[in-house]
Amino acid sequence: MRLRCAVLDDFQSVATTVADWSPVADDVDVVSFSEHFATDDELAAALVGFDIVVTLRERVPFPADLLARLPRLKLLIASGMRNSVIDFAAAERHGVTVCGTTSSSTPPVELTWALLLGLARGIVPESTALRSGGPWQSTLGADLHGRRLGLLGLGKIGSRVARIGLAFGMDVVAWSQNLTKERADEVGTGLAASKEELLATSDFVSVHLALSERTRGLLGAAELGLMQPTSCLVNTSRAAIVDQDALLAALRDGTIAGAAIDVFDIEPLPADHPMRTAPRLLATPHLGYVSRGNYETYYGQAVEDIQAFLAGAPVRRLG
Repeated sequence: MRLRCAVLDDFQSVATTVADWSPVADDVDVVSFSEHFATDDELAAALVGFDIVVTLRERVPFPADLLARLPRLKLLIASGMRNSVIDFAAAERHGVTVCGTTSSSTPPVELTWALLLGLARGIVPESTALRSGGPWQSTLGADLHGRRLGLLGLGKIGSRVARIGLAFGMDVVAWSQNLTKERADEVGTGLAASKEELLATSDFVSVHLALSERTRGLLGAAELGLMQPTSCLVNTSRAAIVDQDALLAALRDGTIAGAAIDVFDIEPLPADHPMRTAPRLLATPHLGYVSRGNYETYYGQAVEDIQAFLAGAPVRRLG
């Protein structure tokens, strides 16, 4: 019997064209879904007849109760090699093998700078005004050279963001709970004495931390209140690191000059979500990992994962 493979959240309808699926074409029928399933009931109904599921990043949770409703599922493939929304113990109980793929950190680094520059220079309002017959120049761009860039996190992504900031001539400082002076010296940044000092002295603050119990809600109303009214926040990491209600209040009240956000508490963002209409906000629909190179890797390695599973020797197992 031929197996059926579902590809979730193929918003651009490219999953079957950016990679070569022919190695599994004799054994597997591939169906891609371009619309997001908003509820577990919708997801379970759509996936009940599939043996393999390919899911993007951590957008779709696979808790124990959902896995129990998918009796045919035998292989679950997630892009990336870490996933916090799959119940691995439940997957094992139900006989589901979970595999991953590699993922490049370059696209989120590049998007971070696209957002920071777009926010600093008012690219969206100026472009909109120009194309709609509006005023010729209405914003006063913020300079980067000589300004302070504060990074929350100096790991694989944060360190690359830091080096670009240094190339712009910015004063780059970093902080995280475990960051050492040796690591900061290695990257070439300063080490902020505390989170509070970083927030209070930085012109731009960019978040590059993994979500954990220690970082969840790391920036709340009190922390955002430490930022200067001329400073901006960029978050391409995880929405839950920043209290969303506190951020909305800061944008509405003008506590900070602006924010550039790529991650949200609910994704895809509902049409009536307040983030869609918040002032002083440059927002993108979680594009950090969305690049041709990454998609070629995700789906190309998904095919490899399927091949290996069919051969009885799964690769890149998660859990």
